[in-house]
Amino acid sequence: MPLALLALAVSAFGIGTTEFVMMGLLPNVAEDLGTSVPTAGHLVSAYAIGVVVGAPLLTAFGSRVPRKRMLLLLMALFTVGNLASALAPGFGTLLAGRVLAGLPHGAFFGVGAVVAARLVAEGRQARAVATMFLGLTVANVVGVPAATLLGQHLGWRATFLVVTAIGLVAMAALACLVPHVPVDAHQSLGRELRALGNRQVLLGLLTAVFGFAGVFAVYAYLASMTTEAMGLGEPAVTLVLALFGIGMTLGALVAGPLTDRALRPTLYGSLAALALVLVAFRFTVHIPWLALTTVVVLGAVGFMTTTPLQMLVMRKAQDAPTLASASNHSAFNLANAGGAWLGGAAIAAGWGWTSPAGVGAALAVVGLAIAATAGLLDRGRKTAEGTSRVVAGSPLTAADGQAGRPPVSATSSPASGS
Repeated sequence: MPLALLALAVSAFGIGTTEFVMMGLLPNVAEDLGTSVPTAGHLVSAYAIGVVVGAPLLTAFGSRVPRKRMLLLLMALFTVGNLASALAPGFGTLLAGRVLAGLPHGAFFGVGAVVAARLVAEGRQARAVATMFLGLTVANVVGVPAATLLGQHLGWRATFLVVTAIGLVAMAALACLVPHVPVDAHQSLGRELRALGNRQVLLGLLTAVFGFAGVFAVYAYLASMTTEAMGLGEPAVTLVLALFGIGMTLGALVAGPLTDRALRPTLYGSLAALALVLVAFRFTVHIPWLALTTVVVLGAVGFMTTTPLQMLVMRKAQDAPTLASASNHSAFNLANAGGAWLGGAAIAAGWGWTSPAGVGAALAVVGLAIAATAGLLDRGRKTAEGTSRVVAGSPLTAADGQAGRPPVSATSSPASGS
């Protein structure tokens, strides 16, 4: 494994910690700042909005910046955003700090995924991208539970100061371990925008928005569900978050090889499994040992969707993948914001603490339907192109029922689209 992948994983660890730790700190932040848990849930959405806005904008502005320098600049902005969150005097300024910390998230993973794929041989690219994403999953096993525990004992501000320090360490790792990766000579913003307009890329992004929203409809309120629905005490929140992170790690480890072998089947299977697990969670949540087991499985099947979706948009964007790759993280965090909002709305409507699981299952089904539709369209296009090539490239004979006619050219064949 190239050491540069380790630097990317360390950076992903810091980003994953600050993204997901807010779920575990919602009750503490709400109490400290005098607001409700559903209102404090807007802090989850604020970070996600930062990602949604920042991914395309920062990627566009940095389209001609060498990849290593771009990664360092993005990690520096991330570090400043977390410092601003730690020093925020009130809820409004904390919201702003969360948006600022989220701005570089999508662009970092977009650029990072392209760099990771270039560091390895063909056929191992999904595994390289999954290795970078392991930083996110390890953050949920170690970083988020530890940061949550720290926040519960020393206050939530201490958590963001620690994440700021992680950001500094990540910058040092990037500076030392990532090689110089020049910008492709043919790369341009116009080319990236055209690639982003590819129908398969857009359908992939839409799949991420709906499918991954199913995960965040539950995960955003997992801390409160632990105490209110499972009936466990506040100390158990750390355990539940760690179990979710273990599931994510297992999902990431499995997703890389499976995606390299069969991309679309991996995507279909993970989305279908996600919907089923979310339905089951509504019933298992009241039995502690079953609830904890379901949390692990939920983390695994939820995170298994990320690698195939990332590779799908990169491949369909072909030789201009950076903006599409970054926009995929905008889609993931739009899912984050939308899932958290819909889950909170279900709770606020009085449907109970298990209602986000039902909402999440419905969202996962919609994501699966979009993915299946994209697959059928892609298969139909490839079939049409194959037929066009056969008709255009093979002279027809009497056996074709066309005896005595001249060969059909590529320009005159109806199958060629002319």
